[in-house]
Amino acid sequence: MLEKLRLVEQRFLEMEERAAQPDFYQDPKAASRLLREQKQLAPVVAAYRAYLKTEREQQELRAMLCEGTDAEMKALIQEEFSENRKKLEELTQTLRILLLPRDPNDDKSVIVELRGGVGGEESALFAHSLYRMYTMYAQRRRWTVTLLNYSETELGGIREADLEIAGEGAYSRLKFESGVHRGQRVPETESGGRVHTSTATVAVLPEMEQAEVDIRPEDIEMQVFRSSGAGGQHINKTSSAVRLIHKPSGIVVSCQEERSQVQNREKCMQMLASKLYQQEQERLDALVTNERRSQVGTGMRNERIRTYNFPQGRVTDHRIGLTLYRIDEIMDGDLDELIDALVTADQAQKLQQSQTEEGT
Repeated sequence: MLEKLRLVEQRFLEMEERAAQPDFYQDPKAASRLLREQKQLAPVVAAYRAYLKTEREQQELRAMLCEGTDAEMKALIQEEFSENRKKLEELTQTLRILLLPRDPNDDKSVIVELRGGVGGEESALFAHSLYRMYTMYAQRRRWTVTLLNYSETELGGIREADLEIAGEGAYSRLKFESGVHRGQRVPETESGGRVHTSTATVAVLPEMEQAEVDIRPEDIEMQVFRSSGAGGQHINKTSSAVRLIHKPSGIVVSCQEERSQVQNREKCMQMLASKLYQQEQERLDALVTNERRSQVGTGMRNERIRTYNFPQGRVTDHRIGLTLYRIDEIMDGDLDELIDALVTADQAQKLQQSQTEEGT
């Protein structure tokens, strides 16, 4: 591990030297890539340097313990030695986590797809609650939310909604939200106070540029139609909404939120690229292993990942067995405690797998 860290620091120093050159920004794309890599390596290098400093201090303390000193001084040195040893263990664990392979999509923005599931109108209303929750969470993180597609029911629920959440690290946080969410609450129309159970599905896709996925123009069928959402006279009188059908895969995407047909088509192409990328990733994952994958971060939709019980005020994430009794704050977008726990569980699983592979 230490040799690997030494090479990481060497690479970091080379990037610092390159970034200081006068012609560094002559190639903006190359400069952007290098600065992004430098930012990713910075916490690794900082932890490595802290480890080396602590290790040097530990060696000095060990030498002092071997010297002839009075009992009181020896006790103080021993106490500091023990604290340093604990710090070294913590830094070692931190470095192991930082050296885990990164998801190449973690820094990307995302497309979030919300769909009402089982439960009729109540499922559509629950889907709307999730839409509000993710929108408020994005606002807390200072991310930008753009509504791409929105279809609502008569009572204000969501049949389906697609939104783009743009911001650094959006995928690294929101990828754990993919799956079936279950809501348990008493509908306003329920006179007997009976709790209804409904579901909604959430899909979180890393936003892909068209160039990252090979899409042939002849494989796409384009349809245009009049937008049905809010937007005044323009949006209802012109056929600006776009639907794209990818014939080889059968994937259908639509966008009606932009004012022009050209803009809606561009958004559709971006959505299609993300869906095709996800489809290819799932195919490759299936080739690698037939075992049941962990629900943390996989986006599997065939099992519920979380339950929101409104009468009891609790939210339970079934993948990690975490229950929080603060449903109001969570539905208002305070998701960090949940997501932090999922990130930690994901890291622990990867760390265990890495250590197992090292031992074989």
